[in-house]
Amino acid sequence: MAIRSNLRFDIGAVETPAIVCDLGILRDNLQRLAFVQRRADCKILLALKGFALWSVFPLVAKYLHGAAASSLHEARLAHEQLGGEVHVYAPAYSEADLREIVRFADHVVFNSLSQWQRLRTIVTSADRHIECGLRINPEHSEVDVAIYDPCAPCSRLGVVRAQLRLSDLDGLSGLHLHNLCERDSDALGRTLAAVERRFRPELERVRWVNLGGGHLITRSDYDVEGLIQRVRDLADRFDVAVYLEPGEAVALGAGVLVASVLDIVQNEMQLAILDTSAAAHMPDVIEMPYRPEVFGAGAKGEYPYTYRLGGLTCLAGDVIGDYSFPRPLRVGDRVAFGDMAHYTMVKSTTFNGVRLPSIVTYDPDGDRLEVVRRFDYEDYRSRLS
Repeated sequence: MAIRSNLRFDIGAVETPAIVCDLGILRDNLQRLAFVQRRADCKILLALKGFALWSVFPLVAKYLHGAAASSLHEARLAHEQLGGEVHVYAPAYSEADLREIVRFADHVVFNSLSQWQRLRTIVTSADRHIECGLRINPEHSEVDVAIYDPCAPCSRLGVVRAQLRLSDLDGLSGLHLHNLCERDSDALGRTLAAVERRFRPELERVRWVNLGGGHLITRSDYDVEGLIQRVRDLADRFDVAVYLEPGEAVALGAGVLVASVLDIVQNEMQLAILDTSAAAHMPDVIEMPYRPEVFGAGAKGEYPYTYRLGGLTCLAGDVIGDYSFPRPLRVGDRVAFGDMAHYTMVKSTTFNGVRLPSIVTYDPDGDRLEVVRRFDYEDYRSRLS
């Protein structure tokens, strides 16, 4: 038996645990991002740190200009599977990694002046032209959760105003900044005002500016026109090309993690143990922390039957949250968690030897579910030695 929901596919037909990517919703998101690109005359890149399901990259490539990578492996994946422009930024590079990165990257952004000065010849002597940039720290916070705030006190991310002289930009063609997380365009507006106050001479010097991610452009109430105006204004006033690199916005609402109830136990309340895990499969639930949506369920006490949903690892804190249902849960029931495409597959682990969720795509054109990848013992074994 499956808990009824407003999902577009039959969760009873899905092997569990599995993350299902709805290609229809993904396409809708990409079309909205492509609209912003046209109207704002900017380029939007997929941030692989948020969504790296490369089996759907042929669809992504129809709409976006390329990818933003944060490591050698992400850069290689972008080059081999997506194409388009490959932009790379990392808090630091090893010499060995950077020598490989320049084979794939079109832009390389340095986090510090010391890394730029020490490693610049690796980039400038490459066989192909590569644009180099510097990440700046706007020293302006817009994020509520400290672990996700790049502008928190003592942040290691980006160069602050006091450390930068205009002459330090010799050889650099762009600036990169990122301080947002799940924010609307008003937050970008305040950020740009802070950046202009602190870094106006640098803005007047460079050819491009990368505004990073955290722009939740595909959320239904996002101020798209405000974003378009702010991007165009920045480009016109400083004569720069502008890049955005959302991750969450690309896959927002497109992923569903489907799990099954393995057992129900009693300890002061009803506890349902699932064949998934907050710790291993959706770590942001613990890190953020947050309570993901469960289709067909409500808050504690909203419906007659309340359960605490927990994972199958031995971690005592592997708890997803308290949910109520209109009827009792039974062993074998399916439970579907919403918005699980971004920052789930890329962060999931095999902690406790727990099998990773299968990857499934759903195509509403034809109402078709397809298992793209199943994981097994070898996936666990091969990452250890």
